[in-house]
Amino acid sequence: MNPVKIYTTAVCPYCVQAKKILTARGVAQLEEIRVDSDPDERIRMMQLTGRRTVPQIFIGQTHVGGCDDLMALDARGGLLPLLNAA
Repeated sequence: MNPVKIYTTAVCPYCVQAKKILTARGVAQLEEIRVDSDPDERIRMMQLTGRRTVPQIFIGQTHVGGCDDLMALDARGGLLPLLNAA
């Protein structure tokens, strides 16, 4: 399974929802990076994605986007293949 990295904050309901979706699709371990406790990580996230909102989700080297993007990817059947890509 591809590694999953998610940029989050402590009180973000969209972050919670995204983590629930990923867990429901079999992700047992994800790398969570809290941008509210590390401003340098928020800057890095913005440089990588061009976005300042959380969550920002990466599966392997692919930037999925935020929670809405993750839900859309899942709805069109693209999430599981991306998670399971070698």
